[in-house]
Amino acid sequence: MEQHQCGHYALGKFIALKNCVFILIIILAGCSSKEDETKPNKKYDWYGHEVTASAYNSVFWQTDSINPSVAAWGDTLKPGMKVIAVSRDLIKKGLTHNTMVKIDTFPDTFYVKDKMHWRWRNRIDIYMEKDVKKAREWGRKKLIICYAVPIDSINTPNEKN
Repeated sequence: MEQHQCGHYALGKFIALKNCVFILIIILAGCSSKEDETKPNKKYDWYGHEVTASAYNSVFWQTDSINPSVAAWGDTLKPGMKVIAVSRDLIKKGLTHNTMVKIDTFPDTFYVKDKMHWRWRNRIDIYMEKDVKKAREWGRKKLIICYAVPIDSINTPNEKN
């Protein structure tokens, strides 16, 4: 799916719809390819992207780590953290360590703290602590995410120093 710039609150209103019309509405209502010139101190560009989402837990049999609470970038995952793991292809799109992510079925902001196995493409895993039952009930879903990419202040035109 093509990337689009995404507004901070473009997803909240249309949680239940998941078809082509929904995607079109989100793109037209909250995403644009224009720069937002009304915010002079804008620090991030927001991009929308459709992914397949599943869930994971801090349990030995779901990781290749000695300590299942330690994520791929070395972060220690703790209960209550809003964390996702991303497939390696999404890292190349800008979903790098500590990237802020809005997921269309959750009100919270999540942070990229973990990486998925190389075999996965265009996927995220939502961290659900040690609640394996909750993760299984979540299953696998296609949904829209919006993620923040820091604006390069060196190449930003009209910036006042």
